[in-house]
Amino acid sequence: MIYKINYLENKIKESLKSLGYETDVTISPSKMPELGDYQFNGIMPLAKKYHENPINIANKLIELIKEYPEIKDANVAGPGFINLTFNNSFLIDFLNESNENIDINYNQNINKTIFLDYGGPNVAKVLHVGHLRSANIGEALKRLCNSVGCNTISDVHLGDWGRPMGMVILEIKNRYPLLPYFKEDYNGEEVDFNLTNDDLLELYPIATTKAKENAEIMEEARKINYDLQNKHPGYFALWQKIVEVSVNEIKKLYKDLNISFDLWEGEYDSSLYMDELLEYLYSKNIIRESEGAKIIDIKEDNDNKEMPPLIMIKSNGAISYEATDLAAIWERVHKFNLNEIWYMTDKRQELHFNQVFRAAQKSAIVDKTKLVFNGYGTMNGADGKPFKTRDGGVMPLANLIDMVTIECEKRLNPGITENRHDIAKTIAIAAIKYADLLPYRTTDYNFDIEKFTDLNGKTGTYLLYSTIRMKSLLNKAQSLNIYPHKITNLNSFERKIALAMLDLKRIIKRSFDNCSLNEICEYLYKITNLYNNFYSENHILTENNKDLQISMLTLTKIIYDNNCKLLDILGINIPEKM
Repeated sequence: MIYKINYLENKIKESLKSLGYETDVTISPSKMPELGDYQFNGIMPLAKKYHENPINIANKLIELIKEYPEIKDANVAGPGFINLTFNNSFLIDFLNESNENIDINYNQNINKTIFLDYGGPNVAKVLHVGHLRSANIGEALKRLCNSVGCNTISDVHLGDWGRPMGMVILEIKNRYPLLPYFKEDYNGEEVDFNLTNDDLLELYPIATTKAKENAEIMEEARKINYDLQNKHPGYFALWQKIVEVSVNEIKKLYKDLNISFDLWEGEYDSSLYMDELLEYLYSKNIIRESEGAKIIDIKEDNDNKEMPPLIMIKSNGAISYEATDLAAIWERVHKFNLNEIWYMTDKRQELHFNQVFRAAQKSAIVDKTKLVFNGYGTMNGADGKPFKTRDGGVMPLANLIDMVTIECEKRLNPGITENRHDIAKTIAIAAIKYADLLPYRTTDYNFDIEKFTDLNGKTGTYLLYSTIRMKSLLNKAQSLNIYPHKITNLNSFERKIALAMLDLKRIIKRSFDNCSLNEICEYLYKITNLYNNFYSENHILTENNKDLQISMLTLTKIIYDNNCKLLDILGINIPEKM
């Protein structure tokens, strides 16, 4: 089933061809709705190409377009802009096709396999509000990729390898020196050591602070990290326990946020490929020694500013963070047939990924696989400052969810007594996720709990409430033996909704191209608002004209189905009531 807009574009292209002009055709929503529904802006480039007057070309094309049964009116504005107004029958056919299969507005037949690296929590460390955006944006982008036809592979890429692990193991060693993990003859036996996630959350900040404040402790942590990377039996067994305890807790929080991964790998998994990667890089003769470290020069002739080399092995013999990310690329391109690899991290890591990407390209680790850095801005409190707890620390993500849940529970219908807290939590997570995806990806934003839980604003709560109301209307109609079937009529409100639906496929494609969910968030609010205006002007269940009633009910079903689809792309669950 060809999408309506694509069908019209092909038709205009053929009309131009019949007039002797060859060009691709794209039509888009009109910037001046009083002149038409859509516009075609390709006449000026065509006139330049064929050395003709644009008005003459436009007038010739208009005469052909006016014969299209899909077009009610066509006119020329300015130096050659063509404005098109659709017949209602064209819009009604489109809506009925959407009713049969809502996915016609999404699938773009983009046949790519995309690997998404997002989440990136550090093992043994509390997930704080700064960890939200990578996982939230990454999950939504994965779902968006799937909706347009891509295959995806997602990886949490845990921060489970490196010096912080040495610091934590050292702190445990100092507290519990008699643990078998620290015996020279440790041979892998089970150890009775009840380590909990709460223990780790207390250990991590103490361990890292001690190391930063004391050079001797830092050096000892480095040595433990070096031994860990070389598979010291006791340290490695303790590390495995730390990872298991921490990851189980991380999985619980991500599950609450409706975030999932195909792979739960980390820096350690990538490090397993380090030897073969280094062997390959040495064979390419692109590693050199500098002040005891092993580096790759990545500066290019056209660089306007300094580009530091990528350090593979530090002067103390430890593998660098950059090397681990390069090894991750090596692993991924050898395991999977990938078109692209997307990274979702704070935009302040752009230099790091620029270095890693350049090294991957210079060494020909990647050939046809495109590497994409999708940096994002920071989330701040309502005052524009970083989110803090009352004692001035970074706010744990779980605490933010609890705070928003409390606020949402206050706003719940008092009649809801069963599962009240769970419903409030579902709404709270919707409020958090929508607010986080609403600004353009690279934009910093302020999270205001009261503002983003408001039932009447551009919020996740407003969208959930409206969508639940649509479902309630459909259920009430069903109880009265009234069922959606076909759209047969368009009033002024319905026509606006139809045009907004017609624009959805363009919005989806632009969101995919920009790797940002902000346009989808804006669109979801716009079409929900349009529907609510329509709903307030029509009494669907008491409408006497049965054909008109079924038509309005069918439109309700389309918008409900579409809202469910869009909310799912954003990773937002819909409660039964609120």
